[in-house]
Amino acid sequence: MAEETYHLTLSAPGRNALSSDHMNRLVAEIGEANGRPLLLTGADGTFSAGLNLKEVASLDVPGMTRFLQLLDAVMQALYEYAGPTVACVNGHAIAGGCVLALCCDWRVAVDRADVRIGLNEVALGLEFPPMIMNLVRDRIPRRHVERVVLEAGLHDARTARDLGLVDEVAADPLPVAQAALARLAGVPPTTFAATKRTLRNGVLALDDAQQRHFEQRIVPSWCAPETKERITAQLRR
Repeated sequence: MAEETYHLTLSAPGRNALSSDHMNRLVAEIGEANGRPLLLTGADGTFSAGLNLKEVASLDVPGMTRFLQLLDAVMQALYEYAGPTVACVNGHAIAGGCVLALCCDWRVAVDRADVRIGLNEVALGLEFPPMIMNLVRDRIPRRHVERVVLEAGLHDARTARDLGLVDEVAADPLPVAQAALARLAGVPPTTFAATKRTLRNGVLALDDAQQRHFEQRIVPSWCAPETKERITAQLRR
């Protein structure tokens, strides 16, 4: 590999849950990677169990706006990253964790019976923010989008592969992910970055209607008492 790999590890309490502090760190580290081949994985045998629901349940409308905008910033930094990115999905990749995996150019999941991968937001009564929905429509094959989103299922790795949530499954995913990253990094980096930029240009951009929907519908619905009750019930499990 021409350039040294930058290892970005999801590491936080609650099975690498995405809190504001964790997401701020991720944005900073993606910037530090500066176009080098980037390998994204999780600490302690988990990729990421999703958003930090304790923090989500505590937020008012201004706080929720900032939180979801920060999630958008992480997604955009990873999805539009100039260099090659590969996710080594070494454990659960649920909701926001699955979203981060989808932002990567290639995704290799561990073939382990207990691992679950999927987008279960609808099951929690959470409407997808528009930038996430734009990503999902771009990354998941059209024939599978409605099943993945509306059924809100959490799938084993092989089913996740069949649905397009990951690209490969391996008993030992790290060397497979490293090989995939080396393959992508073998392309001239300037050409790779320019072509990737063309492919992804505007995919995550929100039009005026989507921005209004985010502000007037999504954020208030995430702060609604019934939503917080569902989240609290999930935390008790």
